[in-house]
Amino acid sequence: MLTLPPLSLYIHIPWCVQKCPYCDFNSHGQHGELPQQEYVDALIADLKQDLHYVQGRTLHTIFIGGGTPSLFDAAQIKRLLIEVDKLIKFSNNIEITMEANPGTLEHDDFVAYQQAGITRLSIGIQSFSSDKLNLLGRIHDKNEAQVAAQQAKVSGYQSFNLDLMHGLPNQSFDEALADIETAAELAPPHLSWYQLTIEPNTLFHSKPPQLPDDENLWQIYEQGQKRLAELGYVQYEISAYAKEGFQCQHNLNYWQFGDYLGIGCGAHGKVTQVDDNTILRTVKIKHPKGYLAASNYTTDVTLVEDEDRPLEYLMNRLRLMTPIPKIEFEQRTGLDRKVLKTGIEQACAKGLMTQNDAFWQLTPKGHMFVNDLLSQFL
Repeated sequence: MLTLPPLSLYIHIPWCVQKCPYCDFNSHGQHGELPQQEYVDALIADLKQDLHYVQGRTLHTIFIGGGTPSLFDAAQIKRLLIEVDKLIKFSNNIEITMEANPGTLEHDDFVAYQQAGITRLSIGIQSFSSDKLNLLGRIHDKNEAQVAAQQAKVSGYQSFNLDLMHGLPNQSFDEALADIETAAELAPPHLSWYQLTIEPNTLFHSKPPQLPDDENLWQIYEQGQKRLAELGYVQYEISAYAKEGFQCQHNLNYWQFGDYLGIGCGAHGKVTQVDDNTILRTVKIKHPKGYLAASNYTTDVTLVEDEDRPLEYLMNRLRLMTPIPKIEFEQRTGLDRKVLKTGIEQACAKGLMTQNDAFWQLTPKGHMFVNDLLSQFL
């Protein structure tokens, strides 16, 4: 039988100053003044419609993503968090993350967001090269990126993350490693470091830039990982590195197949219902105009069928570097661990996994060939 996992909340704010050419998220360029009060009102109404999914739990984490949430005033963020707390009790030491971009902040506002209730910032740096930032369509420059990180460090946050990309257009090995060195000098407790990928329905997909070849990409990845380890950052997820005790709890809940409510334009949620032993996925109205005009914000509720649960669990859980508790699989999917027996044995025979009585564990080879591993469970 299913056991209720921790509950998180994802809040989507869809507006950006402009759409970046690599971005396939549900984001919309800002045109005129943002309807901040109306949108926060809609978010609160949206959450009220989902309260039956809470089932007596407290909120473990909140993540405010986008788009660019830092386009919203700290006063509106504070009002939103106060209303959420009224509807769902916050757990002790709740982690509340907000994404912010350096080019959208008067940096004194970092303190205001912290006073509004944000405990953790995730700052979209992407690169410290002005040339690369221009190619990526970012509206900040190297100096603004550094100032933003420095301000986050002194503004009272429990933690902050810097978001970095590698494999950028015309990026050399030295340029990619220089971004790591510059980031490390700013001493963030957490770094997200991941390769640029070309996604459908983006400007880069229709007009592809010149990216480093596979040999250079591998060299950047291999040496970048080595340097991050030397700097004291432990890789705990495919693209996430943290100092001890500073892992992102919100993302950990995602990858451990926990529950999360999703409110806001196009937000997705995943919820467990123990009464009828079901797992549901929810989707909200995608476009801001339709969302703001709605009385019912949910466009789709999908049942995760029993036969789909093992693969869905593994697609999330295999992002993490830690061993997989067999009891966690049973609690989060409601299935007996024996349903994975054949796939696990095949993966072990290929050197992709090992196992003992309590855990499954990816080998270094398994971490390199996750897609091949997942194919054992199709």
